[in-house]
Amino acid sequence: MSSKVMNSCGCIRGSSAIHGLVLLVTAVLYGCAGLPPGSDFPKIASVALAHPEETPLGRQFAGAAEENGGYSAFRIISAGADGFRARMQMIDAAQRTLDLQYYIFRGDETGRMLTERLRRAAERGVRIRVLVDDGETLAGDEQILGLLDYPSAEVRIFNPLSYRGHWRLLRDMEFLFNAPRLDYRMHNKLLVVDNAVALIGGRNIGNQYFQVDPESQFADDDVFTAGPIVAQLSGTFDEFWNNALAIPAEALRGGHRPAIGATAGAKPAKSGGIDYASLLATDDPYAGIISGRLPLVWAHAQVVHDSPDKKQVVSGAAPGRLIARAVEDTARAVKSEILLVTPYFVPSAGELQLLEDLRRRQVRVRILTNSLESTPTISAQSGYDKYRVPLLENGMELYEVRSRLGNVRGSGQTAKVSRFGNYALHAKLYVFDRQKLFIGSMNYDQRSKRINTEIGLIIESPELAQKTALRFEAMIKPENCYALSLDSVGVPGSSSRLLWRTEEDGRAVEYSREPARSGWQRLEAKLLSLLPLGREL
Repeated sequence: MSSKVMNSCGCIRGSSAIHGLVLLVTAVLYGCAGLPPGSDFPKIASVALAHPEETPLGRQFAGAAEENGGYSAFRIISAGADGFRARMQMIDAAQRTLDLQYYIFRGDETGRMLTERLRRAAERGVRIRVLVDDGETLAGDEQILGLLDYPSAEVRIFNPLSYRGHWRLLRDMEFLFNAPRLDYRMHNKLLVVDNAVALIGGRNIGNQYFQVDPESQFADDDVFTAGPIVAQLSGTFDEFWNNALAIPAEALRGGHRPAIGATAGAKPAKSGGIDYASLLATDDPYAGIISGRLPLVWAHAQVVHDSPDKKQVVSGAAPGRLIARAVEDTARAVKSEILLVTPYFVPSAGELQLLEDLRRRQVRVRILTNSLESTPTISAQSGYDKYRVPLLENGMELYEVRSRLGNVRGSGQTAKVSRFGNYALHAKLYVFDRQKLFIGSMNYDQRSKRINTEIGLIIESPELAQKTALRFEAMIKPENCYALSLDSVGVPGSSSRLLWRTEEDGRAVEYSREPARSGWQRLEAKLLSLLPLGREL
C-alpha cells in the first residue's frame, strides 16, 4: 500500500510520449501472458553465506546463542533516526555478504546515504544482493542501480512494470490494464549482514520512515536480531531472490545509466532544516548492541512470512506459507488481552470474526490506528470508517493517533521534528497477553492478508511484550490520540454517533465531527467509503 502520494512531472513530449505508449502496449501484452518483463533474462540462483561462523559477527553470536540455551537475541529499535543509524552501521560492519529486501527504497537524502555505504561495501568486495518492489518507485529511486557498476553487487526488481519512466498517467494505465499481475506486491522489509545479524520490521528506506522529514514522519519499529533465527530469515530472502518474479535490473535498464555517478560520495546538504549527516554523530545503537552496553533479550521466536507465490497459495493453486495463519493462530489463543498497533485497519470477515470471538470470551481488545487527520492514505481510512461503530458496540477500545503529538514519549521521534505536526503510524505491532509480540510488515488489513507478501517475527518474550505495551499506553494518552466512543442521539431506532475525545493544551476536548486536516479531506474519505474498495485496502 502506498504510504505517501507523490506526483512525478505531469508532462511528456514528442518521442518520449510515443515510447511510453509503445511500452504501454507491451505491458498489456505481458499482462495477457501473466509474465513480467525480463522473465527470460538469464540469472544465476544464489543463497545466503553458508558459514557465517567464519565472520566476526557470526563467531560472536554463535557463542552467545550457545550460552543462552540456543535462543536468538532481540532488541527493538523504535526511534526513526536510530533505525537509519543502525542500517548505516550494519552495512559498514559487513565483511562477506549483505542482503536487502524492501518495498520502498527512496532516492532521497537517507536513501542516497545508504546507497553510498553499500557502494563502499562493494568496493571492499562484499557480496551485495538488493531486492526491491516496483509498485511505488518514484523519479530518483533508480539511483540504487548505480550498484550495478560493481561486480559483487546485484539488484533485482520484484514484479516490475514494463514502463520504466515516472509519468504517473502511464504507470496508472499499465496498472489498470494489467491489474491481475501488478496488484501483487512484495511488502517485505529485511536487512541481513553476513547471515549473522538482521534487521526486520516495518520501515522502508526513506526520510519519512526515519522520522526526519518535516513534511511527513512515519512512526515505525525495527528489531535487531542475532542467533539461529537469522538463518531462517536468510532462507526467506533466498526464496524471493530466486523466484521467477525477481527480475535482474539489467533486464530492465534499457541501456540507461542512473544518475548516481554524478553524486556518488557527495554529502547530502541540509533539507527542510535537517542536517542529515549529523544523524550519524553517534555510533549507537549498533555499537552499543555489539559491545553489550545496550542489552539484548534472548528468547524463542518464530519467523512468519508469506511464500513468494502467495497469490497461488491464497487461491489454493499451490502449497506454501501464509503469514496471516500463524498470526491468527497466536491471536486465537489469547486469554486476557490483545493490543493491535496498525496504520491501516480494514479487516477481512475472518479477522473481524476473530476479534468478535475474543470479545465473547471477555478478552480485552485495544486498537491503535491512524486518524483521518494523520492518515497518509485516505482510501485506507475510508475502508476503515465502516468498522468503527461495530467495534465499539462489541466492547473493543479504539484509539486514533493525532498528527500533532502533545507528548513524544513512545513515538520514536524528537520533539523538534514532532512540532511540524505531520505524524502518522506506520508500525505493525501486536501484543498477545503481554507474553508474546508480533513485529513485522503486516498491516491488519485485507491487502496484507490476501495480496501483498509480508514477513515478521512472533517473539515469545514477556519482557519485550510488556515494554511494547507500555509504549502503547504512552501513545494512547489523551494528548496524543483520540479515544473513540459512542453517543446515542436518543431517538428510537437511530444509529449511534461517534465521539472523539482528546486533550489540547491541558484541556479535555470532545468532537462530534471527525477531526481532519480540511473539509475536503472529510469529503474525499466519505466519497471513497461509498466504493467497494475493501478487498484492495
